[in-house]
Amino acid sequence: MTPTDGRGAPPGHPAPPSSSAVARLRLIVARLYRQLAQASGDDLNLTYAQLSALARVQEYGPLRLGELAAREQVAAPTLTRTLRPLAAAGLLSKEPDPLDGRSLLVSITADGEDLLVRIRRERSELLARRMARLTAEQTSTLMAALPVLEQLLTEPEPRPEQDAHPEEAPPAPPAEG
Repeated sequence: MTPTDGRGAPPGHPAPPSSSAVARLRLIVARLYRQLAQASGDDLNLTYAQLSALARVQEYGPLRLGELAAREQVAAPTLTRTLRPLAAAGLLSKEPDPLDGRSLLVSITADGEDLLVRIRRERSELLARRMARLTAEQTSTLMAALPVLEQLLTEPEPRPEQDAHPEEAPPAPPAEG
């Protein structure tokens, strides 16, 4: 039995956040993302999955479909459906892989690059306008929170004891936005 500090946390560790605090953070992040997405005049009405795939190809491309599917953590058929409208709109191109003629390489086009630049600029401008309304203390607090928020972006590798006892793993967060 592990000793606790009376709040249910081991000594030297903070108590886990309340479910209402977790829900509040989830809603804030989801609403902020939605507002940022609405701020960018995406004439094509691209989905989150399409923009994510486009950005991954920009960052890591050219990529084989299988590599991109792995990076996006989706099945290849799902990715194919996601990429079809991007290719049709001229944002991505597909070319035979010179090392393996059976595979295709997906690359971002100049139009795709331009679209991502514009979307990022429009979203950044909205966020900058919002941040300009903050006090110096609020801005400092927000800047200090950035490393913590970045840490939330990465899912740590499961600990060996979680692999041995999956029933003890923490529940997955709700999928709602």
